[in-house]
Amino acid sequence: MARLNTTRPLRTPRRLPREERREQIIHAAADLFSRKGFRGTTTREVAEAAKVSEATVFKHFATKEALYAAIIEAKAQTHQILDTAMAAAGGGNDAKVLKTIAREMIARTQADPTLMRLLFFSALEGHALSDLFFRSRVQTMDAFLSHYIADRVAAGAFRPVDPMQASWNFMGMISYHVLLRELFGLKPPQHLTTERAIDEMVALFLQGVRA
Repeated sequence: MARLNTTRPLRTPRRLPREERREQIIHAAADLFSRKGFRGTTTREVAEAAKVSEATVFKHFATKEALYAAIIEAKAQTHQILDTAMAAAGGGNDAKVLKTIAREMIARTQADPTLMRLLFFSALEGHALSDLFFRSRVQTMDAFLSHYIADRVAAGAFRPVDPMQASWNFMGMISYHVLLRELFGLKPPQHLTTERAIDEMVALFLQGVRA
């Protein structure tokens, strides 16, 4: 009597769709760059972390610079922040606009702190991609807020401050908050929640600029 073949056929590993594979490489590279810097990370290490061959990395990103640019595009999320801030700006509520900007920037950095580290590494290493970081996140946010402040000055709601300097002042409060917590790991007092910190930033700023 013939014996039944109970051996199960080997499963072929699922082939990831191109976009999913691309995201996998970006995620692995961003993690490495945020810990080791741009110059301290090789494409071979990226491939190993993403569990692909080095040839696959170059298939998706022709150069290391193209990979850097893709990471910035994926991580900056500037358009998402601006869309939320612009929606708040339509109501003419200054506190709401400022709180929205602060809340969005802090929440997104807490959810993915690699952006802060990547920004510092690119600047400290004098990397060519530092300018792309600056333009895609910092300059875009400054332009939005300075234009908003200029409009409020023109409307007589704010005293005649320099819009760009005022924008830098507010963004500076947010950046320092994020820097202390995400880069230096500072644990604030229990009563100083993120929301309370944002309320204080906005109150201090508005006391200084309102007419």
